[in-house]
Amino acid sequence: MRYTVALTGGIGSGKSTVADAFADLGITVIDADIIARQMVEPGQPALNAIAEHFGSELIASDGTLRRRALRERIFFASGRKSLA
Repeated sequence: MRYTVALTGGIGSGKSTVADAFADLGITVIDADIIARQMVEPGQPALNAIAEHFGSELIASDGTLRRRALRERIFFASGRKSLA
C-alpha cells in the first residue's frame, strides 16, 4: 500500500525534522522549497517571466533573483501579484 503525506506548518514547527526522519526510513521526500528555488535559478523560464512582469531590477548582477526586492514588490504593490 502506498501513501502520500504532505507536511505543512509554520516556521519552526518541525517539518524539516519529520522530513529528515522520513528520509532516514527510506521514504521519498519532495521538498517544494528546493523545487521553487530551482525554478528561479539564472536562465530558467520562471525567472525570466518574473523579470518581464515585475522588472529587471529584481535580477542581481550575478543573474540571481533578488528575493527580498520581489517580496517587497509583491506585498506592497497592489495588483502586481498575478503573472496573467
